Amino acid sequence: MGSDAPYFDLRRDGFGIKEGSEEWRDMCLKVREASETHGYFLLMCDEVSNDLREEMFNQINTLFDLPLQTKMKYKKPKLFRSYNRRSPITPFYEGFGIDDAHLDVEAESFTNLMWPEGNPKFSETLKSMSSKMLDVGYLVLKMIMASYDIPNYASEAEKMKSTSDFKLLKYILPDGSSDETKVTMISHTDKGCISILYDNDVQGLQMLTKSGEWIDIKIPKGGFAIIIGDLLKAWSNGRLHAATHRVALTKAKLRYSFGLFPIIKEDMEIKVPNELVDDQHPLRYRPFIYRDYLNHYIATRNPEGLEVFAGI
Repeated sequence: MGSDAPYFDLRRDGFGIKEGSEEWRDMCLKVREASETHGYFLLMCDEVSNDLREEMFNQINTLFDLPLQTKMKYKKPKLFRSYNRRSPITPFYEGFGIDDAHLDVEAESFTNLMWPEGNPKFSETLKSMSSKMLDVGYLVLKMIMASYDIPNYASEAEKMKSTSDFKLLKYILPDGSSDETKVTMISHTDKGCISILYDNDVQGLQMLTKSGEWIDIKIPKGGFAIIIGDLLKAWSNGRLHAATHRVALTKAKLRYSFGLFPIIKEDMEIKVPNELVDDQHPLRYRPFIYRDYLNHYIATRNPEGLEVFAGI
């Protein structure tokens, strides 16, 4: 499943557990411990069917096979949303970021831009997959917040998924590449709350451990990798670990992946709850507006941007 990667199987006891029960509390604590210690974990659940996953990859393949001039029509003002391809930083990568893809208007707007004649299958697959992954994200957020005994944890978790970014990604090394591993997505922490990732069984995701070692993470077939982002680290007063990760490929393999990133709206505030500040955990981050943090990151691209921007 990947070296030292925490693993939870919610097919048996996750979505079926009664919220607030002893079993629920136990699972919440396990999810929180993995999020504090590692900053990521692997998750199996029944929310997304194998048929839907396979259809999503079929549709992704169709999307990336479109002419370059068609794909380049997708331009958005937000960071990491427009169609991106083969930049000097990421020469072996191309991708799209779609806001709130679970909503009819957003899914259909993107689909109709790529296929002016319409493509109902793509639109329906995009909506269904993003909606189900958003449900998974909501469950994880609720579990983490419930584990800290946050009052009204469900509404706090709801705030953390006020909007979302659904990414469709393609990585490929050119033919004739050597056996040397090449980094196709540079190391980074995610700027949102959490990340929910799935791939087409081509190994590539790597996590940086707290001891400074890069390890391969094999996402289980039918499961997801969940990664803690900067916003949840700040919200938790630094208790949760925002894991640094990257994508690295060996040989000329084609890797597709998709991911859902639940986040707060850009004009919303991130503030440490009073329950997470005590003598052992003095306040580490001042309250801040998410847009201001994004603007700071865009201007500096500093890997330690959260500490510089909001650290006390």
